[in-house]
Amino acid sequence: MIDNATARFALPLLQPGQAQKEMFHNESLARLDIAVQAVVAEVGRNAPPDAPTLGDCWVVGSAPGGAWAGNAGALAGWTSGGWRFIAPQEGMQAWSLADDQPIRYEGGAWRIGELCGRVFMVDGQQVVAARQPPIAEPGDGMVVDEQARSTITLILNAMRAHGLIAR
Repeated sequence: MIDNATARFALPLLQPGQAQKEMFHNESLARLDIAVQAVVAEVGRNAPPDAPTLGDCWVVGSAPGGAWAGNAGALAGWTSGGWRFIAPQEGMQAWSLADDQPIRYEGGAWRIGELCGRVFMVDGQQVVAARQPPIAEPGDGMVVDEQARSTITLILNAMRAHGLIAR
């Protein structure tokens, strides 16, 4: 870690008596503009686009070249000062326009469209919860109808527990 930069995003810090403080302040703002509520055009691209628009961002691929060389996995943002890169941090999230999905940096990789949590709510109603125990299949023999009814009841109860059907 650099002593004159923040720990997570390496944003330059102002120093007492420092000349041209506005340059360091502006650099920090440019990097924050990329990292905060990030929206990327594409995930995994290895070459910079030919004509980026100011403010556009990408998640750099695993084998970057050109101006992106040495920045695998980073957020790359096109600014008035050229390319700026933000190294991903565990838990960082963004939105991928190309995938129309959320992305999350976890375990050293960007994950597209994976949602993690304990419950899933839709309009204030829980629709998915923890996995229920397995339901035995009906067996052969004289009591198939009774076993089938019992299995259907277990399936319905599991669906109700997950909020997939009303109680």
